[in-house]
Amino acid sequence: MFDDRVTVAVITHNRRDELLHTLDQLEALPERPRVIVVDNASTDGTAAAVRRHHPDVRLLEPGRNLGATGRNLAAREVTTPYLAFCDDDTWWEPKSLAGAADLLDASPMVTAVTARILVHEAGREPFEDPIVAELRDSPVPRPEWLPGPALGSFLAGATVVRLEPFRAAGGFSPRLWLGGEEELLAVDLAADGWWLVYAEELTIHHRPSPARDATLRRRHGIRNTLWFTWLRRPLGPAVRRTAFLATSVPRDRTSLLAFAEAAAGVPWVLRERRPAPEWVERGLRALEAPQRASGARSYVG
Repeated sequence: MFDDRVTVAVITHNRRDELLHTLDQLEALPERPRVIVVDNASTDGTAAAVRRHHPDVRLLEPGRNLGATGRNLAAREVTTPYLAFCDDDTWWEPKSLAGAADLLDASPMVTAVTARILVHEAGREPFEDPIVAELRDSPVPRPEWLPGPALGSFLAGATVVRLEPFRAAGGFSPRLWLGGEEELLAVDLAADGWWLVYAEELTIHHRPSPARDATLRRRHGIRNTLWFTWLRRPLGPAVRRTAFLATSVPRDRTSLLAFAEAAAGVPWVLRERRPAPEWVERGLRALEAPQRASGARSYVG
């Protein structure tokens, strides 16, 4: 069942064993996708292990940690119409990549398809990631012809995108680096007239890596949320979201650093501020209440 429509891009940093497991799973897929790995300056022998165990994988070594923008580097190498993102601790279920390509083939105004996420933890049966319920019940207004719930953003480790719009939008922002980096790109894609959808029939598996700096991820997540908010939201919603974050995040050094980093970026944020069109802003407003109530989006760690 070779399918030449999708290339898989994986970014990794010091997770050699998790990455090898993911590559084993991708290699076994019936679609036999081309796979590109961007090694973000790992020091644990990741690159050598990929060359030894998966010689057919295209390995890119930028020599420094590019964060999420490693996916932009992979996108330059892609010749297929669709690009599937995959983290080093996630892997696509058989036939889901083909299903995503079928959906994109049939829906020319859809640019991103996000799959259902099944979490694997030791001693437990696989279970849906808590964010899945929010994707399934997304309140973003949608046209009747859309093949699934409309999304205001997407999860990079569980999404297949149409390559050309991704490139045209500039990919992931180097300023945001990693941590909630999808939100800015998603809104820019929507502003260009594209739709993002959730597809219940597609599945990606996630076995969370223990090699995770939750504190750094929280710091970047808060900072990037603030930057996105002031880059793309009107004044009123930007003030409301900033106030909500200020009163809801943990009162500790990590949160303080996040707000300080966000404040340091004010000059470039003001220079590059471009509020989203009204039709995009309507969807963002519809998401405000679910985001405030979400247990899957809390800034902890």
